[in-house]
Amino acid sequence: MTRSLALGLYLAWSARGGRRFAERKLRERAGQGKEDPARLDERRGIAARPRPDGPLIWFHAASVGESLALLELIRQVLADRGDLTVLVTTGTVTSAGVMADRLPDRALHQYLPLDARAFVQRFLDHWHPDLAVWTESELWPALICETKARAIPMVLLNARMSKASHDRWRFLRSMAKSLLNRFDRALVQDGLTEIYLRRLGLPVDRMEVTGTLKEGAAALPVKSRDLDSMRAEIGGRPVWVAASTHPGEEPKVLEAHRIAIKTNPRLLLILVPRHADRGDDIAALLDTQGWAFTRRSSGEGPEAEAPVYLADTMGELGLWYRLAPVSFVGGSWEPIGGHNPFEPAALGSAILHGPYVTNFVDIYQRLTEARAARLVASPQSLAEAVDDLLSPDRAAAMAHAAWEVVSAGADVTERAKTVLLDMLDATEARA
Repeated sequence: MTRSLALGLYLAWSARGGRRFAERKLRERAGQGKEDPARLDERRGIAARPRPDGPLIWFHAASVGESLALLELIRQVLADRGDLTVLVTTGTVTSAGVMADRLPDRALHQYLPLDARAFVQRFLDHWHPDLAVWTESELWPALICETKARAIPMVLLNARMSKASHDRWRFLRSMAKSLLNRFDRALVQDGLTEIYLRRLGLPVDRMEVTGTLKEGAAALPVKSRDLDSMRAEIGGRPVWVAASTHPGEEPKVLEAHRIAIKTNPRLLLILVPRHADRGDDIAALLDTQGWAFTRRSSGEGPEAEAPVYLADTMGELGLWYRLAPVSFVGGSWEPIGGHNPFEPAALGSAILHGPYVTNFVDIYQRLTEARAARLVASPQSLAEAVDDLLSPDRAAAMAHAAWEVVSAGADVTERAKTVLLDMLDATEARA
């Protein structure tokens, strides 16, 4: 195993002072509403439930997007192995709520312990997983090292690394190499990530470029009664959605909508902020600009005289994408990196996006080449695109092209399932 002075110092700190730091951090986060007070012990590695009998695969996902990408894979793994339990850990209150609603039977959620050695050991002593799976690129050194020390096979799944992350790790290259070498396999989203991981020391013979799990994910869920009710309330109005928007994007979206309604006076915009707790700020912006609007979090539906519907709730993108034949995917007009375009693509919505899509650059390139997504660089170009795609034929052609790209990604989930179950079989054979 590659030696690293930086990693050694971190692990020494984690064993000695890490617990005190972690407790202070927990108090701060709890005071800020970023932790669930009833489940703080899970962050200390104290389990809230007993470990089930039989083999257990542990998946760690940083937050909502990563955990949602795992759901279809988890369902398929559990369907293939009736004796298996899955443990999913995340680090945010929002992701815990989403997982509570969507995890299938024989899949459990716990909060990830903070990276203090005592907390990590307590967590692993209780759950002793047969296989550990990290998703994307969140690497906690003490947790990785303690897991490897127990000879638990480890997989880096759906691995993605941005240039910014690569550049940060480059200054701690020996530490990165030591951590990455502890993984037995890495299923990588794209060729650029493979290059970055190879530069940081992950052996190329342990990597496989498979694409992103989000391609093979099941369509976002919806409650049929909500869909029927909302369709009835919207009636025959033309509608588009601006989804997962961030600060700085809503004013541009509203400017585009103001342009678009000049030629489509009954046009409805469903505005869905990435973080629902920004609802009050966006409502204030709408008031300041003189918009008539209704608000989902207040129990209101879209009204005929209101051109904007503020959908400031969590977990309902499946509803909004089904209602709108045209979707602007946010996080792309500000340097956020973009959000998952496969969600609207899987639900028959044409995709518009801004220039900042580094988190999904390969995916957007494929969608663009298939004429399934369109770049809009300004409010004027967004308004023109919305107006153009309100033609059912144009929107349907674009949405069908996007669906074809998405459906081709089911192999990604199948490949991940095969790798994980083969590794689990090998672990059980050695036991």
